[in-house]
Amino acid sequence: MADFPILSAMLLVPLVAAVACLLVEAKAARTIALVATLIDFALGVLLWANYDIGGAQWQFVEKVPLFAGFSWALGIDGIALMLIMLSVFLMPICILASNSIDKRVGEYMAAFLLMETLMIGVFAAQDLFLFYIMFEAGLIPMYLIIGIWGGADRIYASYKFFLYTLLGSVLMLIAMLWMVNEAGTTDIPTLMAYDFPVEAQKLLWLAFFASFAVKMPMWPVHTWLPDAHVQAPTAGSVILAGVLLKMGGYGFIRFSLPMFPEASAHFAWLVFVLSMIAVVVTSLIALIQHDMKKLIAYSSVAHMAIVTVGLFAFNVQGLEGTMIVMLSHGLVAGALFLCVGVIYDRLHTREISRYGGLSINMPKYALFFMLFTMASVGLPGTSGFVGEFLALVGIYQVSSLVALVAGTGIILGAGYMLYLYRRICFGEQKNADAAAMPDLDRREFWMLGAIGAVVLWMGVYPESFIAPMRADIAALDARLARARPAGDAELTAGKPQAAAHSHEPAAAQHEGAH
Repeated sequence: MADFPILSAMLLVPLVAAVACLLVEAKAARTIALVATLIDFALGVLLWANYDIGGAQWQFVEKVPLFAGFSWALGIDGIALMLIMLSVFLMPICILASNSIDKRVGEYMAAFLLMETLMIGVFAAQDLFLFYIMFEAGLIPMYLIIGIWGGADRIYASYKFFLYTLLGSVLMLIAMLWMVNEAGTTDIPTLMAYDFPVEAQKLLWLAFFASFAVKMPMWPVHTWLPDAHVQAPTAGSVILAGVLLKMGGYGFIRFSLPMFPEASAHFAWLVFVLSMIAVVVTSLIALIQHDMKKLIAYSSVAHMAIVTVGLFAFNVQGLEGTMIVMLSHGLVAGALFLCVGVIYDRLHTREISRYGGLSINMPKYALFFMLFTMASVGLPGTSGFVGEFLALVGIYQVSSLVALVAGTGIILGAGYMLYLYRRICFGEQKNADAAAMPDLDRREFWMLGAIGAVVLWMGVYPESFIAPMRADIAALDARLARARPAGDAELTAGKPQAAAHSHEPAAAQHEGAH
C-alpha cells in the first residue's frame, strides 16, 4: 500500500470514466459513471482504513517535479481525508439521483465525473498552483451543469455563479504569486509554517478572503447561491451544497489561518460581524420563501456562518466544531436537496403550497425528510448537534455576544425548517395530484437511507470523524496560539476560604442540640 499512488488513482478513475462517457450512448454512460464513482468510493474507504491516526501529519504523499518550480504534489492530512470521503460518498448518490436527466446524458455524466476529479484534487493538492488550478477549474463543470441542465433561468444563474466566484479568485492568484516569490517555494506544508511579514499578511489575507468568502458564501456575497441552487438539477444542488461550499472553509483552514495568523486575528472582528448578520438575515429570509430549494439555500448560508465564527474562535473546540458542521451540512443539505428532487420529479414544482399532507401517502419519504430536518435544526443524536455545539462552545470562549447571536441561528433554523416540514408533510391534502404521488421507490430509498445512516452515525459516535483530524487541528491551534486574541470569557477558578472550616464543628454541635 505504501508504494501505490492511491491519490493519483482516485483522480485518474473519474477522469478516464468522464472521457468514456462522452463516447458512448446514454444507458452505458450512466453505468460507467456509477461504476467509476463506486470505485472511487472504495478507494476512499481504503484511504481511510490505511490512514495512520497519530502518525505523520502528511500521508500518501506523491511528488513529481514538472517545470519552473511547479510540481504534481499530492498528500493528505486528517482534515483533507474527511472532505475527500465526503466527496466520494456523495458522488455515487448524485449519479443515482440523475435518473430524470434525458438530454445529453453522456456529457452530463462526464461533467460530474470531471467535477469529482477536481474536488478530490482541491483537497489533496500540496502545490500552491496545483491547488489554484483545481480550485478554479471546479467552476467549469458546475457552470455547465447549471447552464445546460438547469431550470428556466439557468443562463442567468450560471453566469452569476461563474462571475462571482471568479472575481474573488483573481486577487487570490496575485497573492499566491507574491507568496511564492517571497518564500521561494510552492509547497503548501512549507508555506503553512512560513512567517510572512505582518503588514504583508493583512493584504494577503484580504486577497484570499475575497475568494473564500464568495465560495463559502458569506453575507453579502451570497446572492449567487440561491439562484444557482434553484436553477441547478437535483444532483447539481447536492454537490454544490455538499462539497463546493466546503472549499471556502477548507481554504480558510489550509491557507488563511496557518499562513497569516496575525492577520486572521486582526480581521476576526470582520468575520464575526459578517457572520452574525448572515445568521440572522438569511434565516429570516428563509422563513418567507415559497420555493423549497431557495429555503434550503438560505439555510446553507446561515449554517456556513456558524462555520466561519467557529474557524476564527482560535481554539480547538471551534475548529473541531467547524469541521463537523462542514461534514454534517454536506450530508444534510445534500439529503434535503434530494428530498426536494424526489417530489419535484413527481409533480414538477418546487412551490411549497402545492404540497401538503404527504405523510399520508408517502410515509417513508416523510420519515426521511423528518430525520434530515431534525439534523438541520441540530437535534441531539444527529450530526448537526455535535458540530454546532462544539462551534458555539469554541466561540463562547472568545465572545459571548457572537455566541449569543450565532445561537439564535439554531432557534431561527428550527423555525423555518419545522415550518417547511409542517407545510409539506402535515396538514390537509388540498391538492389531489400531490395526494396521489407514490412513495419512495427502491433507488430513492437507498439514496436517502445511506445518507441517513451516516448522519446518525456522526451524531451518535462523532469520534470516528474527529479522531483523524485531532492531531491536525491541534497543530493548527498551536500555530494560531501566538496571535490568539483575548476573549471576554476569562473564567478563573474560585479560591476556597480558610475561615469556612472553623464553622463546621459549631454547626455540628448545633445539629446535636436538636
